[in-house]
Amino acid sequence: MRSRQFGSYKFRRQQPIGSFIVDFVCFEKRLIVELDGGQHMENESHDRERTEWLEGQGFFVLRFWNNQVLKEIDAVKFEVLSALQSVRL
Repeated sequence: MRSRQFGSYKFRRQQPIGSFIVDFVCFEKRLIVELDGGQHMENESHDRERTEWLEGQGFFVLRFWNNQVLKEIDAVKFEVLSALQSVRL
């Protein structure tokens, strides 16, 4: 997400939005990218409520497991770029 890997789109890391801190956000496209570790399996209802609140504020939320990022980085990048290109404001 660094150094504008996705064209001209800028992402901010660990950004507060409301009472939450999101992993990455592109404010221009209102796209949030969350990276989830194993602890999120235990907090599934909290994550669902958090996502619903963020979507209610006009954001689109993408979630990836940490192991997806480590093992399938090209697929993750493709999905993020696709979301950036398809999000309509």
